[in-house]
Amino acid sequence: MKKDNKKVIYWLITGCVLIFIMVVVGGITRLTHSGLSISNYKLISGTIPPMNQVEWQTAFDLYKQYPEYQKLNNQFTLQDFKDIYFWEWIHRVIGRFIGLVFLLPFIYFLITKQLTKPTIKKAILLLGLGSLQGFLGWYMVKSGLVDNPDVSHYRLAAHLTTAFITFAYTFWVALDLIFPDKKAVNITFRNLVCFGLLILLLQIIYGAFVAGLDAGFIHNHWPLMNESQFMHNTVYIEQSPIYKNFIEGKSGVQFVHRILAYIVVLTILIIWRKGRKLKLNKHQKNGINLLLIMVGVQFLLGVLTLLLHVPVWLGVAHQVGAFILLSIMTFTLHKFSK
Repeated sequence: MKKDNKKVIYWLITGCVLIFIMVVVGGITRLTHSGLSISNYKLISGTIPPMNQVEWQTAFDLYKQYPEYQKLNNQFTLQDFKDIYFWEWIHRVIGRFIGLVFLLPFIYFLITKQLTKPTIKKAILLLGLGSLQGFLGWYMVKSGLVDNPDVSHYRLAAHLTTAFITFAYTFWVALDLIFPDKKAVNITFRNLVCFGLLILLLQIIYGAFVAGLDAGFIHNHWPLMNESQFMHNTVYIEQSPIYKNFIEGKSGVQFVHRILAYIVVLTILIIWRKGRKLKLNKHQKNGINLLLIMVGVQFLLGVLTLLLHVPVWLGVAHQVGAFILLSIMTFTLHKFSK
C-alpha cells in the first residue's frame, strides 16, 4: 500500500478540524467563566457527566469548596452550576476525543506501514504536543483553585498558544503530503512571511494575556484609550517594576495588544505588496490575498470586541478570526518554503 496516502491526509485534516472546534469551545468556556466548574480531573470516569440529582448535587458541593464559588458565585443555584459545568465538560470531552483521533489511527498506520519515516517522526511530535496541551489545560485550571478564583494568565497563554501551534504544525504536515513536489524558494520573501508568523504568534500570546487578565473590559475606546490618550497613564503605573506593566498590568497588556495589532497589519501589508511584485503560482497568490482580507476582518473584530465590552459571541468570533488568520499564514509560509 502506498505510504503517506489520502487516508493519512484525511486523518491530519480531521485533527485540524477538531482542534478548531476545541479552540471555539475553549473560547466559550473562558468567556462564560465556566473553566473552574469541574475541580477534579478523572481521565476515564470524568467523560460521563452527572446522570441524576444526587450526582449533580455531589458535583455542586465539590464546587462549593473552592474560591470561585465562595468569592464570586455564592448566589449560584444548582441550575446555574449546570450551565457552566456543561461548557467545561464538553471542552474536556473534545480534548479526550482528539487524543484518541490522533493516537489510534497513528497506531493503525504504523501497523499497516502506511507512513514514511519522516511522517512518523512528525506524527510523534504531534502526539507530544497534544499531550503537552492536555497537561497545560490541567495546570491552568489548577491555578484557579487556590486563593484567587481566576486562572494564571501565563498558564492560559501557554494553553492557548500550544493549541494554535499544534494546529499549525498538524496543518503543515498535511500540506507536506498534499503538495509533495519541491520548487525553488525565494529565501528573502520566505523569511518575511516567517517573521509575519512569529509576530502573529506573539499577538496571539498577548490576546491570551488580555483574556486572562480581563483586560478587554477597560479602555473600551478606539483608536485612543480612556481620556482620549494614545497611551493612558495607567499603562505604566499599575505594576512595579515598570516592565511588569506590559506583562501583568491590565492597561499595559491591552496597550501592547493594540500596538501589535498595528504591527501585524503593517507586516501583512508589506507581504502583500512585495508578493505582488513576484512571479507567483495560484496557491501563493491566493495565500497573500487571503492574508490581506483576513487581517482586515480580524482587526475589525478586535475593535468591535473592545468597543462592545467583549460580548461572548464577539469574543469567540475574534478568537476564531485569529485561528483562521494563523491558518492562512501557515499555508502561505508553506507555499513560499517548499
